[in-house]
This record gives sequence, C-alpha cells and structure tokens, in this order.
Amino acid sequence: MPNNDALIKTVGSNIQEKAALIWNVANTLVGLYKPHEYGLVILPMCIIKRFHDCLLPSHAKVLKMAEKVKDLQVKEGFLTKASGYQFYNTSKFTFETLLADSANIADNFEDYLNGFSDNVKDILHRMKFEDQIKTMKEGKVLYQVISDFNSTKADMSPEKISAVDMGYIFENLVQRFSESYDEEAGAHFTSRDIIYLMCDLLVNSDKNAFASDGINKTVYDMTMGTSQMLTCMEERLKQFDKEAVVTSFGQEFNPFTFGIAKADMLIRGGDPNNMQFGDTLNDDKFNGYKFDYIISNPPFGIDWKKEANDIEKENKKGAAGRFGVGLPPKSDGQLLFMLNGVAKLKDPNENTHTRASVAGGRMAIIQNGSSLFSGDAGSGQSEIRRYLIENDWLDAIVQLPNDSFYNTGIATYIWIITKDKEEKRVGKVQLIDASNCYESRRKNIGNKRVDITNECRNLIVKAYDDYAKNKVYKKTSESGAKIICKSKVLDSVDLGYNKITVESPLLDEKGKPVKDKKGKIQPDSDKRDFENVPLDQDMDKYFEREVLPYNKDAWIDKSKTKVGYEIPFTRTFYEYKQLEKAENIAARIEAHEKSLMEKLHNLFGDK
Repeated sequence: MPNNDALIKTVGSNIQEKAALIWNVANTLVGLYKPHEYGLVILPMCIIKRFHDCLLPSHAKVLKMAEKVKDLQVKEGFLTKASGYQFYNTSKFTFETLLADSANIADNFEDYLNGFSDNVKDILHRMKFEDQIKTMKEGKVLYQVISDFNSTKADMSPEKISAVDMGYIFENLVQRFSESYDEEAGAHFTSRDIIYLMCDLLVNSDKNAFASDGINKTVYDMTMGTSQMLTCMEERLKQFDKEAVVTSFGQEFNPFTFGIAKADMLIRGGDPNNMQFGDTLNDDKFNGYKFDYIISNPPFGIDWKKEANDIEKENKKGAAGRFGVGLPPKSDGQLLFMLNGVAKLKDPNENTHTRASVAGGRMAIIQNGSSLFSGDAGSGQSEIRRYLIENDWLDAIVQLPNDSFYNTGIATYIWIITKDKEEKRVGKVQLIDASNCYESRRKNIGNKRVDITNECRNLIVKAYDDYAKNKVYKKTSESGAKIICKSKVLDSVDLGYNKITVESPLLDEKGKPVKDKKGKIQPDSDKRDFENVPLDQDMDKYFEREVLPYNKDAWIDKSKTKVGYEIPFTRTFYEYKQLEKAENIAARIEAHEKSLMEKLHNLFGDK
C-alpha cells in the first residue's frame, strides 16, 4: 500500500493529540465519574458532535424540508436528501443555540437528541447514553460538557477531519477507554500497519481481484470493533480501482465500538444495516452470507462459556452448522472465529446464470501461537487444523514481530485462508517468519514498540509472492534498521501425523503374559505408550524401526490410532548455533573469579 508510513506515524502524532484534547473533557467529569467511566460520556458525545458538525451546513435546509413534509407518512427519503447523508436531525437546536440557554440545557439537549433519525438514536440507545444525560444533569456538568465539545479545538466537520482521520481518533479514544478498564491481552486493537499488511496479503496476491469489468467485492469482519479493518480494505481496493464497488459487512458485540462503526458507516454513505450488533459466536447476524474477503482480529485467550449452550447445539448439526468440525477448549474461542470465517468464504463455482467462473473467498485472520499446536490428535483444535489442511484451504501463516499491538506483546500470526489456491500452492502451506521485519518506534504506544513500515510490508509481501521454498530476505531500511524475512514452503502432508498407541503385555506373577478367555494377550495400561508417526511414513515400518528393537513384545493397537495436525513454526525456522567451546567458558569464569578476588582484596585488605 503506497505511502502509508505517513498514516502510521500520524497515529502517534497529530491524531493522538486531537484525541487527547477530546479526552480532556474528562476534567469536567472528575468527581462525578470514576476514571474508568469517562468513556461512557466521551465516546457518545464524540459521535454526537461528529454527526452535528457533518449536518450543520444543511441544518436550515433540513428544518425547511421537515416543515414541508410534516403531514406525510413517509418522510425519510426527503430528509436524508436534504441533509446529504443517510441520517438527519430535525431539532431546531445546534450546539451553539443549546449553550445560549443554560437554564434549560437538559431539556433542550434531549430535544436535540430526539431530533435525530432512528439509525442515530439506535446507536445512542445501545450506549445507554440517556443514563449519562441524567447523571450529568444531576451533577450539574451537562452545560460544561456541551461547551467543551463546542470549542474550536473539537471541530469535527468533514472539512477539518477526514473519514480516515476520524477513524483514527475514534480508535484512539476507544483504546484509552479500554486501557482504563485494564482489559485482557486478547481484547486489543489492531494498529494500521498490521491492517495494511493483512490487506496487501489478501489483495496484492489475489489472482481474481481484478475482473475485466472492474472491482466489485464484499468484505466482512466478524469482530469489527470500530470497523477500521473494513475501512482499510475499501481504501486498498480503491487505490487499485477508483471506481471499485466495495460493500462492507461487520458484526460487533461491544455497544461502544459498534456505535462508532455504525456512525462511521453512516457518515461514509454505506448501508448501516450491514453493521450488525451481537455476539458472532452465538448470535450470527450473517447466517447464509458468503463473502469475497474476510479480515478479522478476533479476541484470543477469552473463554466462550456464556455462549457454550448455543455453540454446542450448532456443533451437533455437523456440516449444517459452523462448528461441526470440532470445538476448542472453553478457555479460548479464537478457533471458533476461524471456523465462522471459513463457513462464510465464497466457494469457487460456476455462476449458473452467466456461466462465468466465481472465485473463491480469501481470509486474513489473526491468531496467537496456541492455534498452531495446542491440542492432541483427535482434539477439537487438531481437528480444526485438519479440516483446514486436508481441504487445502490453509495457504500461508505469517509470524508478526512481538510488541506489535497496543495491549499485548505476545507472539501473533496472520493466517491466510483461501478457497481458491493458485496451482503452485496446491497441497502446500507457506510459513513466513517476519518476527524480525520491523522498525522500532521512537515513542511507544502502550505495548506497541515496533511498526511494520512500508519497507517491511513490501518485503513480507514479496516473500509471499515469490513462494520460495527456503529463502531469507534481508534489507537495510532508510532509517538504518536491519529487516529480515524468511520463507519456507512445506507439503501439507508434513503437518500431519498418526498418533499410534503402543501396548505392552500385562504379566502375571511368573512373568508370563496374561490372556483373556479367547487367548488374546491383555495390555498393561501402566506401560502404554504413544508415538507420533508422520503421515507420509508407514506406521508398521516405523514401529519395526523405532519401537520393536527396544520392546520386542510390544504391538500397535490400531483401533486407537488418531490423526493429528500441528504447525511446527518454531521448529521449522530453528537454526542450530555452535556452542561456545568448554575451554573458552572455563577461561572466562577463571578471569571473572580473578577479577572478583582482586576487588575483595582491595576492599578488605589481607584480612
């Protein structure tokens, strides 16, 4: 994505400063609200002011039209046309006129809010903003809060703040609100540098992205937060084609981030009905939908106990549901989001009406390290990996640098899932180690200490596009940073194994094998062992080679054999380093001891 480093830097400079100015409204709330409650007022007020400043130029026109159509049963179309947006406000008040009547500020403000179209009132209702108006009224701070938001520094008109920049500001405000709650590591926000990388991995290398008649794509984010991933995907596609038609869909269960996402969609002119409120895992608002692109960063390390009843019911539906493949432990639901995404990717097929080929969907989804290997053969996690790999949908996995996120420093990975692999990628999985492909930030933002800059992103995308079986990409950035990216391509079969159960005979007091009535030797459960045999190896030959020489009476209980899959990311990129020679270590210890004794002698003398 060209010239995005400037946008990334903007997050840490003027946009952060603008968000800080807005957050300073909290000074008015001190005493009445606890610090972790400031966002309950600031976030909805920021949305209201953004709507207010967008509508201000057409305010008189809307009032005139409202009077003209007051007796009509259907007024929506007339009022939205007059406002120039898919929302409007028919109240006579503006922030300026509200402040002109301090004695009636509460009643007049409620009149102003009631003048909004239903789609805006729905956002504020989900945020339970009516409760905050009552609190501010009783605390006698409502006038001052409205005054703070009416300052020139809080001007949020489209001429002053673009839709993209407003997204940054909303994101920053939600981050501040989140941090005040000390949320868990998985409940983090995705910074723009990572989103841009995900977009490029999805779009740059999509052979079906650019049809002869232009780009017409659907994009879905199952945990959309403030919807910035959807915004970035739209930006990216329109950089390739200014006339691109991009239809975004998203679901979110946090009322504040949902409100921001829906507000952003309204202001940008999209369909607000494509933004749905609810828990994706047990209240799927897009059942039956299929999408061209899915981009998402679901929470990890968050349990799904409260959704368990509905999820387990859907699991029992098998192929008719999203979760029929298997269920991960209730302590971490991130792989459930993976399954949800796979279920919603378009399948490659032939359009029966036009006889044109329909491309399969592509997904970029962030996961932590546990999705790579946790869970033994036959477990829910292993079965989900097996489902992806045996259907040949797992295309690539990219390890991100540590300290890439605002609220967590743990290792994270982008999984690229596609239902329409290129021929050269069929039956294979690409692993990309980009853990050393970053530039350090001058100023940290929470736990975020590094950025995937333009140069870093281009190197990672090049590694993905080159599809080299074993290659290291190195570059020195303009800032002097040494950036490294490594690519490995594995056969899909290399990721699987047969877990065999090795039994040994149960011996009686005389040391002879115990047999049942049919003469079958009974196994000794205390001596039971297990071996993981690579899928491309013959189990019996492996057993003869690796087990029988050490246990001549052992046998395989083939009724207990299970197939497992794991992605050995660390092992794949492990590089052996020659250990230091023992004599060098001894010499270094001796020199250290000598230095220590000299210091003791100088301190205490001969005694």
